[in-house]
Amino acid sequence: MKTNIKYGLAVLAVLVVIGAPVYAVVNYYTTPGKYDDFAACIQESGAKFYGAFWCPHCQNQKAAFGKSGKLLPYEECSTPDTKGQLQVCKDAGVESYPTWKFADGTTLTGEQSFQILADKTGCPVPADAPKVTSE
Repeated sequence: MKTNIKYGLAVLAVLVVIGAPVYAVVNYYTTPGKYDDFAACIQESGAKFYGAFWCPHCQNQKAAFGKSGKLLPYEECSTPDTKGQLQVCKDAGVESYPTWKFADGTTLTGEQSFQILADKTGCPVPADAPKVTSE
Protein backbone atom coordinates (compact mmCIF):
# COMPACT_ATOMS: atom_id res chain seq x y z
CA MET A 1 0.00 0.00 0.00
CA LYS A 2 2.78 2.45 0.92
CA THR A 3 4.55 1.65 -2.34
CA ASN A 4 1.43 2.52 -4.35
CA ILE A 5 1.10 5.85 -2.57
CA LYS A 6 4.78 6.68 -3.16
CA TYR A 7 4.44 5.66 -6.81
CA GLY A 8 1.31 7.77 -7.20
CA LEU A 9 2.94 10.79 -5.61
CA ALA A 10 6.01 10.38 -7.84
CA VAL A 11 3.84 10.24 -10.97
CA LEU A 12 1.89 13.28 -9.78
CA ALA A 13 5.12 15.19 -9.14
CA VAL A 14 6.43 14.35 -12.63
CA LEU A 15 3.15 15.46 -14.20
CA VAL A 16 3.27 18.77 -12.34
CA VAL A 17 6.93 19.38 -13.22
CA ILE A 18 6.34 18.63 -16.91
CA GLY A 19 2.77 19.86 -17.18
CA ALA A 20 3.19 23.32 -15.66
CA PRO A 21 5.74 24.59 -18.21
CA VAL A 22 3.84 23.00 -21.09
CA TYR A 23 0.63 24.67 -19.91
CA ALA A 24 2.40 28.03 -19.59
CA VAL A 25 3.82 27.84 -23.11
CA VAL A 26 0.52 26.72 -24.66
CA ASN A 27 -1.35 29.42 -22.74
CA TYR A 28 1.12 32.10 -23.85
CA TYR A 29 0.75 31.26 -27.53
CA THR A 30 -2.99 30.66 -27.56
CA THR A 31 -4.22 33.53 -25.39
CA PRO A 32 -4.65 36.82 -27.27
CA GLY A 33 -2.37 39.68 -26.33
CA LYS A 34 -3.73 42.88 -24.87
CA TYR A 35 -2.96 44.91 -28.02
CA ASP A 36 -3.55 42.27 -30.73
CA ASP A 37 -6.18 44.37 -32.51
CA PHE A 38 -3.96 47.45 -32.56
CA ALA A 39 -0.87 45.56 -33.74
CA ALA A 40 -2.89 43.76 -36.44
CA CYS A 41 -4.34 47.07 -37.61
CA ILE A 42 -0.84 48.57 -37.85
CA GLN A 43 0.23 45.63 -39.97
CA GLU A 44 -2.86 45.88 -42.19
CA SER A 45 -2.19 49.59 -42.72
CA GLY A 46 0.95 48.80 -44.68
CA ALA A 47 3.36 50.17 -42.07
CA LYS A 48 6.76 48.51 -41.56
CA PHE A 49 8.86 48.46 -38.41
CA TYR A 50 12.57 47.95 -39.16
CA GLY A 51 14.91 47.02 -36.36
CA ALA A 52 17.80 44.94 -35.14
CA PHE A 53 17.78 42.21 -32.51
CA TRP A 54 20.59 43.93 -30.63
CA CYS A 55 18.88 47.36 -30.59
CA PRO A 56 17.56 48.29 -27.12
CA HIS A 57 15.09 50.83 -28.54
CA CYS A 58 13.67 48.17 -30.86
CA GLN A 59 13.26 45.83 -27.91
CA ASN A 60 11.53 48.61 -25.94
CA GLN A 61 9.15 49.24 -28.85
CA LYS A 62 8.24 45.55 -29.04
CA ALA A 63 7.95 45.29 -25.26
CA ALA A 64 5.38 48.10 -25.20
CA PHE A 65 3.09 45.74 -27.14
CA GLY A 66 3.69 42.78 -24.82
CA LYS A 67 2.53 39.50 -26.36
CA SER A 68 0.99 41.47 -29.22
CA GLY A 69 4.45 42.47 -30.40
CA LYS A 70 4.60 39.28 -32.46
CA LEU A 71 1.88 40.77 -34.71
CA LEU A 72 3.82 43.91 -35.58
CA PRO A 73 5.05 44.26 -39.18
CA TYR A 74 8.65 43.80 -38.04
CA GLU A 75 11.58 43.42 -40.41
CA GLU A 76 14.89 42.27 -38.95
CA CYS A 77 17.74 44.29 -40.43
CA SER A 78 20.84 42.93 -38.74
CA THR A 79 22.98 40.08 -39.93
CA PRO A 80 23.44 37.41 -37.24
CA ASP A 81 27.00 38.61 -36.53
CA THR A 82 25.66 42.18 -35.96
CA LYS A 83 28.22 43.56 -38.44
CA GLY A 84 26.01 44.06 -41.45
CA GLN A 85 22.57 44.96 -42.68
CA LEU A 86 20.19 42.70 -44.58
CA GLN A 87 19.31 43.64 -48.15
CA VAL A 88 15.62 44.25 -47.38
CA CYS A 89 16.63 47.11 -45.08
CA LYS A 90 19.25 48.48 -47.46
CA ASP A 91 16.60 48.54 -50.19
CA ALA A 92 14.22 50.38 -47.83
CA GLY A 93 16.89 52.99 -47.04
CA VAL A 94 16.98 52.18 -43.33
CA GLU A 95 19.86 53.98 -41.62
CA SER A 96 18.97 53.74 -37.93
CA TYR A 97 16.85 51.63 -35.61
CA PRO A 98 14.02 51.53 -35.01
CA THR A 99 12.69 52.95 -38.26
CA TRP A 100 8.98 53.04 -39.07
CA LYS A 101 7.82 53.46 -42.67
CA PHE A 102 4.17 54.18 -43.34
CA ALA A 103 1.86 53.69 -46.30
CA ASP A 104 1.73 57.45 -46.93
CA GLY A 105 5.50 57.39 -47.65
CA THR A 106 6.59 59.01 -44.39
CA THR A 107 9.34 57.67 -42.16
CA LEU A 108 9.89 58.05 -38.42
CA THR A 109 12.91 56.91 -36.42
CA GLY A 110 13.14 56.05 -32.75
CA GLU A 111 10.59 54.60 -30.38
CA GLN A 112 7.08 55.75 -31.24
CA SER A 113 4.13 56.20 -28.90
CA PHE A 114 0.90 54.33 -29.52
CA GLN A 115 -0.71 57.69 -30.25
CA ILE A 116 1.78 58.51 -33.01
CA LEU A 117 1.42 55.02 -34.50
CA ALA A 118 -2.37 55.44 -34.41
CA ASP A 119 -2.15 58.83 -36.09
CA LYS A 120 0.15 57.54 -38.84
CA THR A 121 -1.82 54.34 -39.52
CA GLY A 122 -5.41 55.39 -38.88
CA CYS A 123 -5.72 52.66 -36.26
CA PRO A 124 -7.65 53.44 -33.08
CA VAL A 125 -5.30 53.80 -30.13
CA PRO A 126 -6.19 51.50 -27.23
CA ALA A 127 -7.64 53.36 -24.24
CA ASP A 128 -5.10 51.74 -21.90
CA ALA A 129 -2.09 52.20 -24.18
CA PRO A 130 1.32 52.51 -22.51
CA LYS A 131 3.13 55.80 -22.68
CA VAL A 132 6.15 55.46 -24.98
CA THR A 133 7.94 58.68 -25.73
CA SER A 134 9.18 59.43 -29.22
CA GLU A 135 12.78 60.39 -29.74
